[in-house]
Amino acid sequence: MRCFRSGSLIGAAAMLCLLPAAIIAQQAPPILKTNAPRAPSGPTPRTPDGHPDLSGVWNGLGDNLNGVPNQMANAGIAVESETSTHDVFSGARIATFPRNTDAPLNDEQAERAAALLRRMGSDKPIYKPQFWDTVKNFDHDANEEDPSNNCMPAGVPRAGSPSFIAQTPTYFIFIYPGQGGLIATQTSYRMVPVDGRKHTPLQELDGSYTGEAIGHWEGDTLVVDSYGFVSSTWFGQIGGYFHSENMHVVERFHRDGNTLTWTATVEDPDVLLEPWTTTPRVALLNPNPKAVLPESLPCSERDLSHLVTKEHH
Repeated sequence: MRCFRSGSLIGAAAMLCLLPAAIIAQQAPPILKTNAPRAPSGPTPRTPDGHPDLSGVWNGLGDNLNGVPNQMANAGIAVESETSTHDVFSGARIATFPRNTDAPLNDEQAERAAALLRRMGSDKPIYKPQFWDTVKNFDHDANEEDPSNNCMPAGVPRAGSPSFIAQTPTYFIFIYPGQGGLIATQTSYRMVPVDGRKHTPLQELDGSYTGEAIGHWEGDTLVVDSYGFVSSTWFGQIGGYFHSENMHVVERFHRDGNTLTWTATVEDPDVLLEPWTTTPRVALLNPNPKAVLPESLPCSERDLSHLVTKEHH
């Protein structure tokens, strides 16, 4: 079930679009209510060369951009009960609304959820003073300015953790399925060498949505270093967080049993005062040995020319 962009701005339909399509299609476990860290189960398998085996379909907790509870966890909000949440960085209690459920939202509830998601969490990138107006304006005008509203690729690190990983001794292949909802994205892939090669000099690269990625192991953690990006993507889940062509992203993947923890650190001295690191996101291995990612339907933009308000669904 892939939702077209045309349904993502209509209250109840928007929430239906947030259901992770890959999980439904592959009969994975029931959608868990948050992708917050949990105790792993089972041993961590290893490849013949001794590294952790990261291969598999990693959609047991839902795609990273799908579902209001997952988006809250991505923003650093721990959902403890229907009405109890706190900021994992500051420890502050947060009064929120009952979203530990997959029930559809009406228009009012969808707008409230989107508004709160844009304000939650204290882990925010720190821009140079002269760029805060740009961030504010992008956030305010996100319905028109957000690249995902035109079905553009999410880019790195906005796409989050891949839903499928294939591992060889010299390469990793990451697949990110297309999805609808708060952020509508195309299916994309990345081929990441881990053969000891060095980066191409930045000035010789043509910018791309995913950049040039080079991987290496630091103990049991896979580190993926990327640069050479176009500047037309945003790097935050929501909020107008733009970047320059000189953005540098370092991702870390660590497997523990059936869980995969992903973080990304963004450096962009052109616009940021300091590096910014995402909230850790946790993916759960799909236990179905026959699980595959179905082909996603194309993202078809049909709403943008008809928008008349600044409401964020």
